[in-house]
Amino acid sequence: MSVVLDQPLIADGQDSSPPIPPPRLALKPAAAVRGLLDGAWWPRSRDLARELPALIDTLDRRWARVTRVAVNPTPWPVIPRRVSALGHVVHVGWFREQDPNKLLLLSYTTGRLDLLVIPPECDLAAATRLMAAAADPRRRLTASGLMADDELLRTMGTDRRGEADWESEGGTPSAADTAAVPSSARGMWA
Repeated sequence: MSVVLDQPLIADGQDSSPPIPPPRLALKPAAAVRGLLDGAWWPRSRDLARELPALIDTLDRRWARVTRVAVNPTPWPVIPRRVSALGHVVHVGWFREQDPNKLLLLSYTTGRLDLLVIPPECDLAAATRLMAAAADPRRRLTASGLMADDELLRTMGTDRRGEADWESEGGTPSAADTAAVPSSARGMWA
């Protein structure tokens, strides 16, 4: 897995503007076989016009020159038709049929790159797990499949407290559990 931690970029060459933070990006190793996902991107907001330029600039240098981006419109309140990157303009399109958790980037020279989009409001622990999973060449899940898998893991982690209680009590039901069951229904264990 390669994680990109570039220096912040200055937006459109304007030295007076605040620097654009580097994208939070994890990509599969270059030698990895292409799968359903090529990595993950964790934007800081749902503002594509602000988030895409830094991602595109980084991918232009590390992957190939990005010419088009496609998104599902569901998670993005505004989708710009074009985004300026360093030295060129990238066309942005949307397709309702596309996985809402995936960003598709196209290049004339290299083909395509499919990235899991981690929601900006996602906590650090979950985002770290998702970025590692999306950049793992052995994983074969779709973007939404990976998000659902992670949600299931988080839910199981919460539900395992009951399992810990069971183990700490030696496998016997608590007094409150026993009192809730009528004595006639307790059978031979009463």
